[in-house]
Amino acid sequence: MTLGVFKASGFRCLESVSLDPDPHLNLIAGANASGKTSLLEAIYYLGRGRSFRASGNRELIRTGSSQFTLYGEISGGDRAHKAGIEVESGSRRVRVDGANATGADLAAILPVQAIDPEIHNLVQGGPEYRRRFLDWGVFHVKHSFLGEWRRFQQALRQRNAALRAGEPDSAVQVWDSELAEGGEAVNQLRESFFEAYIQLLSSIINEKLPFDAKCSYRRGWKADTSLYAALQESLARDRAMGSTQVGPHRADLALEVHDRRARYRVSRGQQKLLAATMVIAQVRLIAGEGSDDLVLLVDDPAAELDRDNRARLFALLQDVPAQMFVTALEAEDLPWADSGRMFHVNQGALKQT
Repeated sequence: MTLGVFKASGFRCLESVSLDPDPHLNLIAGANASGKTSLLEAIYYLGRGRSFRASGNRELIRTGSSQFTLYGEISGGDRAHKAGIEVESGSRRVRVDGANATGADLAAILPVQAIDPEIHNLVQGGPEYRRRFLDWGVFHVKHSFLGEWRRFQQALRQRNAALRAGEPDSAVQVWDSELAEGGEAVNQLRESFFEAYIQLLSSIINEKLPFDAKCSYRRGWKADTSLYAALQESLARDRAMGSTQVGPHRADLALEVHDRRARYRVSRGQQKLLAATMVIAQVRLIAGEGSDDLVLLVDDPAAELDRDNRARLFALLQDVPAQMFVTALEAEDLPWADSGRMFHVNQGALKQT
């Protein structure tokens, strides 16, 4: 899917911008604090229903505005969609093709991934970053995933509520069967996705990176135990902790470099390079599985990278099956300065050059 028309108003420092992007490559130049990242963040929000920087909606509303609005026209193959979001302080309205919609509906029609200055958290940060990353990929390839994930989450919330309330064992364990069935289904879909993903990721790492990195999937409970049995065994610990300690919500992607955790082995720049490689492998897999390009946002790719690693990242981004939006201080800082469509951002205003 590609973004054909994009409009944003009242978002961050963007008063009102309209973008007619190239279906393949878009270069966005501008000084620091000019609005480049805000533009990418707005596109990301249209495809995810959330920001890749802010934790809440209120801080996304432009100073002096009461709301922000986003609009996009999205097409791919014989499909076309119109999506819009209107956010005020304390409320949000999402529409897809004229009907009320959810964040999952946005994700389904506009698959968007980002390589931003905080992408190193995919390596450095906690398991929640990697679970969210993994599940976004599973969602776009395994179409039963969302239903199974919601089923598992509902049972998990109920079991955790019973634990927090100090209810008797029988009231806690009444949720074990539903949680185990949904959790096993979520895990099976993750494992199936990861089996294809790790082959592609390992190939790219071996070919492109200057260090040996390995990625493995850890499901969140012992490999030789069913989830139902693990829940039974964990009850006393769950009571002590006040929440369920085993299950897919405890899963992780373990990253190792030279047989040690990657976060302790590689520099910040190398973390960024490894994380970007993980994203690019995911984009390639999803595009191959779904026969559609994705939208890939790349914010200041040269930041924190030395000359050699910058060249490696640019090589990784070459021929990615995605509609790319790439920012830089100067267009000449990018190897594709003579390609695609060029835009310049200045004090929240956008113009094509």
